[in-house]
Amino acid sequence: MRFLLVLLLIPVGSFSQIIGCKTDAHAIAQIEGRPERIFTQLRPTAATAAMDVHFYRCYWEVDPTVRKISGSVGVHFKATLPLSNVSLDLADDLIVDSVKKDDTQLPFVHANDAVDIQLASPIGINEFDSLTIFYHGVPPNNGFGSFVRTTHSGTPILWSLSEPFGSMDWWPCKNGLDDKADSIEVTLVHLDNLVAVSNGMLQEQYSLLGNKKASVWKHRYPIASYLVCFAVTNFVQLNHSVLLDGVNLPMITYCYPESENLFTTYSPPILNQLKLFHDSISSYPFLNEKYGHTQFGWGGGMEHQTNTFLVMPDEALMAHELAHQWFGDMVTCGSWEDVWLNEGFAEYFANFYMEKAHPDNIISNRRDVVEDITSLPYGSVKVDDVDNVNRIFSGRLSYNKGSYVVFMLRLVIGDDAFFAALRSYFNDPAIRYGFARTPDMKRHLEQASGKNLDQYFRQWYEGEGYPSFHAEWTPLGATHVKLKMSQTTSHPSVSFYETPIPLLFKNNTREKRVVINSNTNGQEYMIRLDFVPDTMLIDPAYELISKNNSVQKVPYQSTGNPGLEIYPNPVSGPLNVTLHDFEGERATVMLYNAVGQLVLKEELPLTNTFAFWQKNLSHLSSGVYLLKVIGDGFSATKKIIR
Repeated sequence: MRFLLVLLLIPVGSFSQIIGCKTDAHAIAQIEGRPERIFTQLRPTAATAAMDVHFYRCYWEVDPTVRKISGSVGVHFKATLPLSNVSLDLADDLIVDSVKKDDTQLPFVHANDAVDIQLASPIGINEFDSLTIFYHGVPPNNGFGSFVRTTHSGTPILWSLSEPFGSMDWWPCKNGLDDKADSIEVTLVHLDNLVAVSNGMLQEQYSLLGNKKASVWKHRYPIASYLVCFAVTNFVQLNHSVLLDGVNLPMITYCYPESENLFTTYSPPILNQLKLFHDSISSYPFLNEKYGHTQFGWGGGMEHQTNTFLVMPDEALMAHELAHQWFGDMVTCGSWEDVWLNEGFAEYFANFYMEKAHPDNIISNRRDVVEDITSLPYGSVKVDDVDNVNRIFSGRLSYNKGSYVVFMLRLVIGDDAFFAALRSYFNDPAIRYGFARTPDMKRHLEQASGKNLDQYFRQWYEGEGYPSFHAEWTPLGATHVKLKMSQTTSHPSVSFYETPIPLLFKNNTREKRVVINSNTNGQEYMIRLDFVPDTMLIDPAYELISKNNSVQKVPYQSTGNPGLEIYPNPVSGPLNVTLHDFEGERATVMLYNAVGQLVLKEELPLTNTFAFWQKNLSHLSSGVYLLKVIGDGFSATKKIIR
């Protein structure tokens, strides 16, 4: 799901004037946390947990001139515990006419936004049963509206948007994040001059009395209740397709007649996005059916499974909602606490596409996102109030910070491990087409990379705030710089961020990117550049969440006395030797073993009184060695343990 701030004040007829300005992730996600006026209190699910839904058969009569619904929902389910009655979620505003098992009326009570139904006979573990609820009424408005009647260019339209808690507003179901139906069938009865759409594939249409017809849709993949959708108005259908691993996947758009040119002109990038995500993440999850867009009257988009609802074909918005077909639809967060698995990853892959399609905008877009994340000194990606819809869909935290936690993971574990982890995640039988929590994603990232990510997730997923880095650097000779890196943090939940830090050193003719691993505060580094820089930048490409970074160039303070520094000591691999304040043009380095035998000898040129020497000592036997350096009128000896 995404908001489009730019559209909230612009009528549909003006879309063509603004669509060329591609909306970046920051502009879309930032507004996500601001529509407080449309949210109401959460009503938790009361559906029977031991009722494992396998199939919903939905029959709905819908008329976009009237905000109401009537029809029935059949539920086919398996018992995971012995059951004599079951409950489904349904708002009290709706009227239940009857509940039946075939032709048998079943006793029920509809109260507290739930329908409690006595089964025709008790069923045991792993036994199947079914029932049908017949109902009608005017749905309440919760969440983002859930069941909306509006108009476009004077023509009525009726549509649904059930995330996160709105399914129960208009149809009886299990409203939580603990069960997916294996498949659904949706029959929409409507005026025959209109078009009605839902999830999956249109199976048939047939005429009815009174200038009506029925449109029958089927979706044969597991689906969470909040992803079930419908819309009905005078849609125009546009047909495209894309070849994915030998499958010609239909890409079907339903848009308003007045928007046909807009969608014809600006929706083709979705075909490139489908190909990119199919190749990069894993196979498109619903390859046996389709992907599609349906235009609706809400200021953004909603990732209804196989049929994203869009206000307009904005390139970044389309990429975000498409990425949800993997992150949120195929694998759904198992708690709204983990909504970053939906929104953070979808936002990241929208950026992933946009950076490939529009590389000139990379730095400015990243800067805007980081500035939004760090606009407040607190807030975690982990949702700390799952009863608050504003907090769940915080643009700053769930979208932008969530996307950057994903982005930085690539820096930490590398591209090969990152994409291997995603493929493994989507092929994990425990969560494939089901639900996942953050530890599931973490497990696959660790297995693919071989790295322990406990600290990373404590810092960036659970922790609040961000670091501010302070660097002190000194050019040494013609080849090296000495660096001291410190940091402060904006929130006490994280006292120190252990993280790779990208740095850029440059002068008028050369530059070099260096990544250091910051493990302790005040850590010092000796960095070889092979040129003399005049400028150092911390994270110039905005690869990290940080703010108020500072860089101080510190001139070398000569001691006036020749000196010799070595590290590490003890040494197991490369030994680094620094000579400073040596007079003359050359110095001699000699290494002796414990019995006084000369092991190696090298001449080092001196530049501005400095010389640097690195030698891999891993081939030498363990023991004590003496390093002797002789310069112009000076010599020094250091003990080395190998």
